[in-house]
Amino acid sequence: MTTNRLARLLNLVPYLVARPGGVPIHEIAADFGVDAEQVQADLTMLWMCGLPGYGPGDLIDIAFDADAVRVLFAAGMDRPVRLAAHEALALSVALRVLADTPGVGDRGAIASALDKLAAAAGEAPADVTVRDTVTDPQAEKYAALVASGHAARITYYSAHRDTTSERVVDPIEIVVAEGHAYLRAWCRTAGEIRQFRIDRIDACTELDEPSEPLRLTNQPAPTAFLASELPRIELLLGAGAKGVSDSYPCEEVVGEPDGRRRVVMRVRDLDWARRFVLGLGGEAEVVAPAELRESVRQTARSALDRYAPAA
Repeated sequence: MTTNRLARLLNLVPYLVARPGGVPIHEIAADFGVDAEQVQADLTMLWMCGLPGYGPGDLIDIAFDADAVRVLFAAGMDRPVRLAAHEALALSVALRVLADTPGVGDRGAIASALDKLAAAAGEAPADVTVRDTVTDPQAEKYAALVASGHAARITYYSAHRDTTSERVVDPIEIVVAEGHAYLRAWCRTAGEIRQFRIDRIDACTELDEPSEPLRLTNQPAPTAFLASELPRIELLLGAGAKGVSDSYPCEEVVGEPDGRRRVVMRVRDLDWARRFVLGLGGEAEVVAPAELRESVRQTARSALDRYAPAA
């Protein structure tokens, strides 16, 4: 069933109840912007709708008299659907959070939806303070950079290495995690997709050339990097590996009581993940999958064996 038809069915019964003398089918069709055949099909469907039990006395009862339609039993649908206060509140909070998220295109549509929501609820939902999803004031600037379709030259401070570098990037999108906004882009210097925390970008110059991350590689579209079919790994990271969550897209980052971070992320393949974990040395422990954990263990053991004294 299409959204338009569902909306029409929900409004058709209150429309008829408000006209107890009956309404000709052609007039119904004109008021709802459909033809008479569609109205008849809608009325036939309404005959099969009603209250739980769905027996005689439970279903909507509609009568046709001299080509006019009347509702004999509305099954509670005698007025337009209204939201309960808690439903209106939940939708309102979700829309307000969405409006605060960088990169959302049509803020006017969100504001319009909030106004309509208030009208549909029938009363103003309880006022709830929504904490800002992102506190970085530069988030909108970089959202505009993504929308421009241009590459950019940035000066970026890496907290992990305590160094500042200049690089050219091809912006892809703005992402939000743990209250920070990140510019996700193809980094031409690193030759791979990276995330740059916006409050650590010291300078940014938009270039007069298109952002074409796929031109620099033969890889699939960048959105596939987080696709559900890619392998999912879970790591425990020490303080020396805190830069991982800044430089790589993570699905989940959780602090542990011992000071480490539990990180869930998607990777290209488990062989890449093995090399990645080994590169972090003792700062990373594989939690899952077991296949990756065993592969890292075997590779590390083989390396240690090379240093064993000769028999």
